[in-house]
Amino acid sequence: MSEAAKRILVVANETVAGKALIDAVKRRADEGPISVHVICPQNEPKHGYVIFDEHTRDSTQNRLDMTLALLDEIGVKADGEIMDPDPYAAIMDALGEEDYDEIIVSTHPQTRSGWLRENLVDRVARATRRPVEHVVVDVGADRDEAKRTLVVANQTVSGRPLIDAVKRKAGEGARNFVVILPQGEGEGSEEEAAERLAQTLEELQEAGIEAVGQVVHPDPYTAIQNAMQAYAADEVIISTFPETRSGWLRSDLVERVRSSTSRPVDHVVSEEG
Repeated sequence: MSEAAKRILVVANETVAGKALIDAVKRRADEGPISVHVICPQNEPKHGYVIFDEHTRDSTQNRLDMTLALLDEIGVKADGEIMDPDPYAAIMDALGEEDYDEIIVSTHPQTRSGWLRENLVDRVARATRRPVEHVVVDVGADRDEAKRTLVVANQTVSGRPLIDAVKRKAGEGARNFVVILPQGEGEGSEEEAAERLAQTLEELQEAGIEAVGQVVHPDPYTAIQNAMQAYAADEVIISTFPETRSGWLRSDLVERVRSSTSRPVDHVVSEEG
């Protein structure tokens, strides 16, 4: 008779694709068969007066998808879902739907973690009476493994200069690419924007470059600030039309982003739309 798979509940949000978390799951897989369910309590953006719930959910879904792909690479089949923003409530809801043998909670280090300030790990251990492992993910240390590149574009997202810039970055070393497309009023439908984005992601995939993307908050500056929070990007590529055609350049977007972050910001100009 085959050994029953140990059921493991993984709880993480901004650290969900962290190396320390992936390694913790791999250790359990090396010990015997496991069944893994990942839950991501989504957080709210810090920037912008209007919160677009679907955009927040999309960024959480992207992080979850990246995690499931990383687990698949190490031979661990897992599924996952986005949950209530309150991590404690999310865990209780997950346990109400299915029983788990063990829980892994992943957080930022103490100085950055709201979950640790709320004493989440101890509260979960007391309430669930199950083994709970706390995994600390230092996003800065993970950058030594693969840089995270945020790509920002709208009409020019499928332009050859941007595609070539991404390919050059990919050739410089390990990269995780996140493409965001701020879709403003008067710039076509969201469906058209999603189609442009899908075409770009497909071309990158055909070139062997893994990337995820989403249509986001219509204000590009706000969208970039929220994406920097959500994905902990190490560098930014902003693609625009030339100055005579670009509303983003007329609003001084590139320089505003450079002044608001310590990360490198590259500007790519494309005539294509």
